[in-house]
Amino acid sequence: MNVVLRLRRRKKLNRSFSMDFILFLILSGAGAFMAIPFVFMISTALKPLDELFLFPPTFFVRSPTLDNFYDLSLIFSNSWVPLSRYVFNTIFVAVTGTAGHVVLASMAAYPLAKLRLPGNKLLFTVVVLSLMFAPQITEIPNYLTITWVGLLDSYGALIFPAFATSLGLFLMKQFMEGIPDAVIEAAKIDGASEYRIFWTIIMPMVRPAWLTLIIFSFKGLWGTGSGSQGAAFVYSEQLKTMDYAFSQILSGGFMRSGPLAAAALIMMLVPVTIFLFTQKSVIQTMSSSGLKE
Repeated sequence: MNVVLRLRRRKKLNRSFSMDFILFLILSGAGAFMAIPFVFMISTALKPLDELFLFPPTFFVRSPTLDNFYDLSLIFSNSWVPLSRYVFNTIFVAVTGTAGHVVLASMAAYPLAKLRLPGNKLLFTVVVLSLMFAPQITEIPNYLTITWVGLLDSYGALIFPAFATSLGLFLMKQFMEGIPDAVIEAAKIDGASEYRIFWTIIMPMVRPAWLTLIIFSFKGLWGTGSGSQGAAFVYSEQLKTMDYAFSQILSGGFMRSGPLAAAALIMMLVPVTIFLFTQKSVIQTMSSSGLKE
């Protein structure tokens, strides 16, 4: 009898087919609206030059062409620094900076989340407050620090500032707090050290969090180099990244609008592809990082 009553209650809580269909339509409409910028960027990259300057502008391309990508390759074929060099610099900075940021943020988050040390709350408060600072506020302190340690005009000028980004520490700390203390205590009873607990227990359990952090960090470093920090920290053309190289296309005037649209699409495809393969972990992290057991 009790089982029948429970089943009836569950059936009452379930949504009807019509409600599910309405929610599906709403979410589909929201998803289509969010995809508009991405579709427009693809359409713009495929437009010939005459369509790029139509007024009023058209959303979809009428006569798609790959001439913009061909012109982009032609521009860099005449450059004294090959495109492959810019590609290597971008990948090296993004991968190295992301790996270092994930490791250091996780190692710093573990004692803040699981070890009862004096000053933990104060340190975490400082981290939260640092999230409120605009990147422009830290440009001068970063420049002075990099100059003092002798990393100016080197890969380290772009990589090491990414290690200290406070967003990763905040995200990892919040997610690690959801891990039961009983798991750590059981490992200590078995004789595991803090180092072993961190690498063999904590890090596998927070895998969705550091996968999410990889996306955020890689996206930020992938587009670095053209901003004021990138231009101020790196002078040598051999150390510039793709974002900086593509931004120089603007100096060619409006006739290079097509190659610029193709370059913007190329720069966007890599982070979007990474997100598509890891979106499940991102959703899991965002839905559980604020929960406590």
